[in-house]
Amino acid sequence: MGYDYENFKQDVYKLININLTLYKERQMKRRIESLMSRNKFKNFLDYFNALKKDDRLLSEFVSYLTINVSEFYRNPNQWILFENKIIPYLIDRFGKRLRIWSAACSTGDEPYTIAMILEKHLPVEQIKIYATDIDEDVLRYAREGFYAERSLERLPKELLKRHFIKSEKGYRINDNIKRCVEFSKHNLLEDKYPGDIHMVVCRNVVIYFTDEAKNYVYSNFNRTLVQDGILFIGNTEQIIHADELGFSAMESFFYQKM
Repeated sequence: MGYDYENFKQDVYKLININLTLYKERQMKRRIESLMSRNKFKNFLDYFNALKKDDRLLSEFVSYLTINVSEFYRNPNQWILFENKIIPYLIDRFGKRLRIWSAACSTGDEPYTIAMILEKHLPVEQIKIYATDIDEDVLRYAREGFYAERSLERLPKELLKRHFIKSEKGYRINDNIKRCVEFSKHNLLEDKYPGDIHMVVCRNVVIYFTDEAKNYVYSNFNRTLVQDGILFIGNTEQIIHADELGFSAMESFFYQKM
């Protein structure tokens, strides 16, 4: 037998610690084959050998693999619900020093969105959001805090005016909000999860995982959260048998740890 996708998955895991067997195979294989074709590789062996030697190619592979699609205030109705119902609940239940984790944060749009909304309710110096992603390139982008106008289209005008400065690159987020977010690398399928978190935000990420991987992630989120903590998921997601994973539905796309 020749070198095939199964061999490629094993070698990728050894190289960058990303386990492709935990992603939906048909979908992920199609994405990788599309990327190979774009770079003019005809088989998995040649492509993997190139990934080992070319840092630019490897960086492109990781970014493409992790499907970095994000924008500020994505799905506005969910953020309105977050502001009007979830924040008051969190403050009432846990006080004003909240520990919030934005998992698989991509380019930082979501953790910065959380910080801007929280700033309407809490002193900015009390806001601390932990934001993580597997892709170091998007984390560098997030730390810089410069965004194109198109990623801010859904953001309420008062938040844009209050927290961004227009520049030649587009818009730069102000330092007060920037300091609220701490970015670091984290692999949801491999690394240790933090503890004593009041709210986890992980939206439109696990849809790319197998059912086994989804249950692994949701179970870990449950252990990460304090009692009665909240998990905020994306509009394309639903936790099947949430009670078996230790959650109860609180609002649409918001689950409470039981």
